[in-house]
Amino acid sequence: MPRHSTSTPSEAKAKVKAKAQAQRKAKARRASSADPLAAYDAKRNFRATPEPRGKRAARGPALRYVIQRHDASHLHYDFRLELDGTLRSWALPKQPSPDVSRPRLAVQVEDHPLAYADFEGDIPAGNYGAGHVDIWDSGTWTPDGNASRDYANGKLSFTLHGKRLSGHWTLVRTDKPARQSQWLLIHRHDDAASAPVAKTPETPVNARRSSTMPPDDMRPMLATLVDQAPNSDGWHAEIKLDGYRVLIRIAGDDIRVFTRSGQDWTHRFQPAVDALRKLRLRGLPNAWLDGEAVVANEHGLPDFQALQRAFDENAQSDIVIYVFDLPWCNGQDLRETPLRERQSMLTALFDGKHTDAVRVLQPVAGDLVSLWHGACEAGLEGIMVKRDDSPYVSGRSDAWRKLKCSQRQEFVVVGFTDPTGARQGFGALLLGYYDDDGKTLRYAGKVGTGFDTDALLRLRKQLDAAETTTPPLSPAPRPGGRARVHWLRPTLVAEVRFAEWTRDAHVRQASFVALRNDKPAKDIRREVRRHGSAGSAGSAGSANSKETPAMPNAATKASANTAKTTTTTATRTASLPMKISHGDRVMDTHSGVTKLALADYYNAVSRWMLPHLADRPVAVLRAPEGIGGEMFFQKHAAKTMTGVRMLDASLDPDHEPLMQIDDVTGLVGAVQMGSVEFHTWNARSDRIERPDRVIFDLDPGKGVEFAQIVEGAQLIHGLLDELGLAAFVKTSGGKGLHVVTPLARRHTWDMAKSFAEAIAKHMARVFPDRFTATMGPKHRVGKCFIDYLRNYRGATTVCAYSARAREGMAVSMPVHWEELSDLPGADAWNVHNAVDRLEALKRDPWADYEKASQQRVTKAVLDRLAK
Repeated sequence: MPRHSTSTPSEAKAKVKAKAQAQRKAKARRASSADPLAAYDAKRNFRATPEPRGKRAARGPALRYVIQRHDASHLHYDFRLELDGTLRSWALPKQPSPDVSRPRLAVQVEDHPLAYADFEGDIPAGNYGAGHVDIWDSGTWTPDGNASRDYANGKLSFTLHGKRLSGHWTLVRTDKPARQSQWLLIHRHDDAASAPVAKTPETPVNARRSSTMPPDDMRPMLATLVDQAPNSDGWHAEIKLDGYRVLIRIAGDDIRVFTRSGQDWTHRFQPAVDALRKLRLRGLPNAWLDGEAVVANEHGLPDFQALQRAFDENAQSDIVIYVFDLPWCNGQDLRETPLRERQSMLTALFDGKHTDAVRVLQPVAGDLVSLWHGACEAGLEGIMVKRDDSPYVSGRSDAWRKLKCSQRQEFVVVGFTDPTGARQGFGALLLGYYDDDGKTLRYAGKVGTGFDTDALLRLRKQLDAAETTTPPLSPAPRPGGRARVHWLRPTLVAEVRFAEWTRDAHVRQASFVALRNDKPAKDIRREVRRHGSAGSAGSAGSANSKETPAMPNAATKASANTAKTTTTTATRTASLPMKISHGDRVMDTHSGVTKLALADYYNAVSRWMLPHLADRPVAVLRAPEGIGGEMFFQKHAAKTMTGVRMLDASLDPDHEPLMQIDDVTGLVGAVQMGSVEFHTWNARSDRIERPDRVIFDLDPGKGVEFAQIVEGAQLIHGLLDELGLAAFVKTSGGKGLHVVTPLARRHTWDMAKSFAEAIAKHMARVFPDRFTATMGPKHRVGKCFIDYLRNYRGATTVCAYSARAREGMAVSMPVHWEELSDLPGADAWNVHNAVDRLEALKRDPWADYEKASQQRVTKAVLDRLAK
């Protein structure tokens, strides 16, 4: 009789599956060397996987190379080189490293067809290698010798020409016994060995793939207020910005800006939305961005009241959104991804996509306690301290901490008092906060300072609209004084700065900051500074941990001050031509620029600056201890500076030799010796008696606005144009403008000086109420002094792109004539943002300078000016 199977249906199915797998393995083992793709085919069911079928192909004009990021059961990187009609393939457990000291294990796998070099997509579950595949890098490769022979011998040396990886590499087979042949991928010493892998957005290790459209809602991660900074590794700081928290949803052309409570405020940030929409055309993907909207005050610091005024006056162009996190991007839910990876992706996302309205907030390196105190000294609100490996968790988290410089928080406005005496509007606001249950409203005292008259009158209208006869608190407080109390429905939220909490939980020495309409009153709680742990990054620490005592030194203050300008201003250069000693010395306590940061600036700006600096005698303004200390102007080489050339002594007899800087080594070498400013002659060294330009320095007298300086420059430009002479303009980096006219090297110094003097006196004669050509403060009151004295032999003018030894470290910046009317001042650019401007410019404002270098000043021109 036939025997009946006792297997269950599920067991039978498992047996069939196991048999199929065994058959595929056997097929792979039988694969002959004549068909190197047999093993590849044997492992795949091409009815179920989108991968290409195995097929050898003829070699193209260049050997292809590809690395595919394969998020299978374990994330790895598949390294593939075209050789003998297939892709030789290795699986790398870790991302390839350009660091020569970090070879990567490469486990050899079956050969793949050449068509696989273009494959991206999802391999369905149940198939071999199930998971997502995308191309991480691609390009071509060049073997150093006979590739087929070297591969067979177990040592293959080659050069990669990829988008991310380049340079000389070697694959070496190890003798370690294993089921699959194991190799090492090593980057050999070359110019690319020290360069970082190109940063472009990629799928992170633990990102969750989701829809290509971002989710409709994203709730922000919030920080915990603490009184102590961690002192361990694994944390970093960001400047605490004094603004509105916003989250930006980018879904195709639909870009929306939300407050932390989910209110749609897109209409309030139109410049930012427009900027992001333009970036969409340049590859910005769908995303959720987390950031802070701020407006800077006259000192360059984020100022909440300035932000409030911008909203009130609809001055949206003043608002900048600094983004600092990326919880979702390009179909990937990144909330479980460590913060440091999210920040790297965010930086890469905006790399080369400069916009004034949306910028990336960079982390600040340094001792956290010192940075905190430095931020406070710089006038900032405080710092945020974040754990590098923290996931993005909606709601309050201990992985993000805020350290404030003063007591400051939001309160519910529960009432107000009538004004007394000459005061208008109201007397004081009565404050409250909700218990943790969100039901009981507690009285927190009152605030009566921090208002100007306009604010008192404007706020009174909002207070009247919310007035009610019933106190929102029980029992009703008695704020003291004889002024009448008006009660309000608990809908308004005020931000208040104060000295401390009293024993009865009232604020002391409170000062009003602004009304907040981005936070619901029901969310307002009393913020209690938790004793922050100084323990390890992964632990909560203990309350009795020793607080690290720290008063910031100058370098610490510099870190905070530098960070307040945000951005950009991370070091732009991979390396300097020399080591900078005392690099943390603060050159300017106002902007926080250190000696190293100044060297980085000149290194970065050298390609623009050297055409105006090289081949000319140069003088330097040196500030060895920073611009707050002793400074001196040096025109002659008292001693050698690295890279600074000493000219023939006969060019300036009876002195030490003149100096000349022709390359970036000399430029940075001068900074190493404490130089801040670079001033050049109006002649080149090879024909020092023949000036090649004339400069008009427009210097404002007392009471002169910058607009009048702009007008003066435009009038000189018009006059020179009538005389047939081209002119170019740059900011001085101080208060004025420099108008520069190139000349053919045929004029004497006397001719150049006479021409400059004639122009200046002509302007003073035609417009005597606006311009003067006479030196001395009493002659400049209400007028612009046209300084023509910079055109004598031996006179110098600050070089284009030179920093200035002034608070803020502004830069002398060439500009288009059309830009002048929109400039806020002659110090519009500084060492923090100058290179950003230059990289964003589509055309050099002085692009036609060389074309004008053969201009001549004739006697007829001088005679015309004398009339």
